[in-house]
Amino acid sequence: MSEQSNAYAQAGVDTAAGDLAVELMKSAVARTHGPEVLGGVGGFAGLFDASALLRYKRPLLASSTDGVGTKVAIAQAIDKHDTIGQDLVAMVVDDIVVVGAKPLVMTDYIACGKVVPERIASIVRGIAEACEATGTALVGGETAEHPGLLGPDDYDVAGAAVGVVEADDLLSPARVNDGDVVLAMGASGLHSNGFSLVRHILAGRDILYTDHCDELGATYGEALLEPTALYTGPLLRVLENPSLAGAIHSLSHVTGGGIAANLARVLPVGSWVELDRSTWSPLPVFRHLADLGGHSLESLEGAWNLGVGMFAVVDASQAAAVSAALTAEGLKVWQAGVISTSERDFAGFEQGAKGVDGGAVRLVGSFAD
Repeated sequence: MSEQSNAYAQAGVDTAAGDLAVELMKSAVARTHGPEVLGGVGGFAGLFDASALLRYKRPLLASSTDGVGTKVAIAQAIDKHDTIGQDLVAMVVDDIVVVGAKPLVMTDYIACGKVVPERIASIVRGIAEACEATGTALVGGETAEHPGLLGPDDYDVAGAAVGVVEADDLLSPARVNDGDVVLAMGASGLHSNGFSLVRHILAGRDILYTDHCDELGATYGEALLEPTALYTGPLLRVLENPSLAGAIHSLSHVTGGGIAANLARVLPVGSWVELDRSTWSPLPVFRHLADLGGHSLESLEGAWNLGVGMFAVVDASQAAAVSAALTAEGLKVWQAGVISTSERDFAGFEQGAKGVDGGAVRLVGSFAD
């Protein structure tokens, strides 16, 4: 160790540990690289050959940045870090596909109190595997050691991605019409939102993440770390299916803000939809947590996805075909509502979430058993 490295290590920053983490993750990251990626791991900038964009008439770049919130606290509590990476990719890349864009590249950022090479490599391998599954090149990243600011076992993750869509193929509220069908796609679990509420509920009942839950068939930590579903691959294949060209008008990724608010963001002003709760049954993890916290499922619709990970607003004449195609991709799909543009009172509807002047959505009826 050089004198300079030794001095830095005494301050709590171990550059050798960072180098080892890179060595442990290199092969997984390299598997995300196609011929478009220039150079390897460790450069100052990631390079991607964008010559394919010359085939586009008017290529639009789509970008997204996100994290996984306080779900990382559960990973840290049970020392399981191999799924957080998929959560991150899902939160970032599945936002890009919402506009119909194909993801091209992604970068990640990990801030930690102490670089534990195996832990950092486990996180990044998870990111790389999910990037590989979605056709996204992981072209760079940063692991920052923050001694004194974060505890030795603390970390947070964030990522950013860029994709491309032909302007004529852009999905948006402008495509949505009266009579369009709203198809819901099933979630794998809590995904990566609402974990502050989860942690609050469990803390209030003195439940540890290592405690076993008979209803969930696992420890609480294991059940809660179920990876976020990846929708990008299946959706892109359906969007690129010539027989379904133009069938999907808009997509909504059900993340922070809950069910109604996120769907409202991708509907045009003046349109509305009532989502029928009876068309699905919330997953056991939602029912169990609601019971523990003394909450009704309906009161949690703005915090958790309750089993809906993505919505597609589709042409009514092709709704059955789109549903069949998504089902063939392994997704659970059902019709949850029908778009209307008729005039009505919007009292009780969700509107204007996250500054978007969009449509109006509310949930009606009772959930299926």
